[in-house]
Amino acid sequence: MSTLTSRTGVTLLGQEAAIALDVDLMESPGFSIDQLMELAGLSVACAVRDAYPGADGILIVAGPGNNGGDGLVAARHLWHFGARDVRVVYPKRPDRPLFRNLVKQCEDLRIPVEDAMPDTAGFDVVLDAVFGFSFYGEPRAPFDGILRDLERTSTPLVSVDTPSGWHVEDGPTGPVKLAPDVLVSLTAPKKCASHFAGRHYVGGRFVPPRVAEKYGLELPPYPGASQILELPNWGS
Repeated sequence: MSTLTSRTGVTLLGQEAAIALDVDLMESPGFSIDQLMELAGLSVACAVRDAYPGADGILIVAGPGNNGGDGLVAARHLWHFGARDVRVVYPKRPDRPLFRNLVKQCEDLRIPVEDAMPDTAGFDVVLDAVFGFSFYGEPRAPFDGILRDLERTSTPLVSVDTPSGWHVEDGPTGPVKLAPDVLVSLTAPKKCASHFAGRHYVGGRFVPPRVAEKYGLELPPYPGASQILELPNWGS
């Protein structure tokens, strides 16, 4: 398993280590996937609110996996934090109770959950929750076109865990090169974060010492009762 300590003393996870760490969290101490998703989505919402405290129009673009689930959870928390123009684009929905429930929770708050990508210029912030650390290869339809839209947007862009389309370890090496303004790493930054130069947060204040020690996780302490921590900018 591949980890790296950045020059600022923060652990960066390779793809294999990130996947294994998630498995460890679910096996012992036995977090369920919906628990981890709830904690991750809450951290994402807190970071968006911290970076853009006045944002009311927030578009969440959700992919078909757990990263998209994090985005759906974040949408709900952002509504509860006071944003009233929250919309979700969710074109490929897994037919599983967890994801159906997340959609229903958004709809109960009258958050529109739609298939088609709108003009991002009508929003204050766009949240990229399309692909996470387990993604590899090139995006296929409809996400190839959606990522092109995100690549061209002039609206502030926040990426969840890894900018969609980036190589998890090598950064923006593929055909789509998103340039997010904010990155919200979950549990610990992934190696691609070393290529990121914007505002960088980490969320995931739930890792027990045993798991942290196994993966050599080094992070500065979270302040007070905060769910997020803003990290130094070390990107290129």
